[in-house]
Amino acid sequence: MDLGLKERVYIVTGATRGLGNATARELVADGAKVIITGRDEKRVEAAAAELGPDVVGLAADNAEPVAAQRLVDAAHERFGRLDGILISVGGPAPGLVADNTDEQWQSAFDSVFLGAVRLARTAAAALGEGGVIGFVLSGSVHEPIAGLTISNGLRPGLAGFAKSLADELGPRGIRVVGVLPARIDTDRVRELDALSGDAEASRAAAEARIPLRRYGTPEEFGRTAAFLLSPAASYLTGIMVPVDGGVRHGF
Repeated sequence: MDLGLKERVYIVTGATRGLGNATARELVADGAKVIITGRDEKRVEAAAAELGPDVVGLAADNAEPVAAQRLVDAAHERFGRLDGILISVGGPAPGLVADNTDEQWQSAFDSVFLGAVRLARTAAAALGEGGVIGFVLSGSVHEPIAGLTISNGLRPGLAGFAKSLADELGPRGIRVVGVLPARIDTDRVRELDALSGDAEASRAAAEARIPLRRYGTPEEFGRTAAFLLSPAASYLTGIMVPVDGGVRHGF
């Protein structure tokens, strides 16, 4: 299938590794041009160089109020257009209700929630018909995940914002989608497994609850996200797509 990505331009935040990087890789493989971001300048430069000449890396923190407009401006300056954005950010600090501090909540709100809202709002003002805004969320949108209280609090709210945005932008021909990863084999998930004190046992227990009996790969997530961002998915909006090996049993 031709996804229609050739010469289209996307911003992918949090793309120096993990799910954002995997998505950027799939977009580029199908002919898109991509602005990738991350907070560490050297890692951003290295990731962009590894992804190839159609990728520009910019150091940016989603929590910075000026970052959103800077990224949109960069897309127009470097590639002359903007067709979409995938908003991804590292997961907030783990912990139970009694563990997480006000500072952790505030930091996560600024980057995971408000930063994403600001990026989406800024991109929406710059996109035309056929544009798309994607959010990397979490299975916690539907069901709380033990030990990830901050994520459980913020991700569902962001999904609600995405649904509202889809309704508002639909008449302009702009789509909004959410992608909900579960146990994808990334550094973040391996770090969460290690919190138990026995990473291998934690992984085995998690895999036993997944109908496909394994963790997903970043490439599997990236291909799904790239499709949702592409013109091939032109009649999909306001949806939350789980990439979880079947672990969510609800309809």
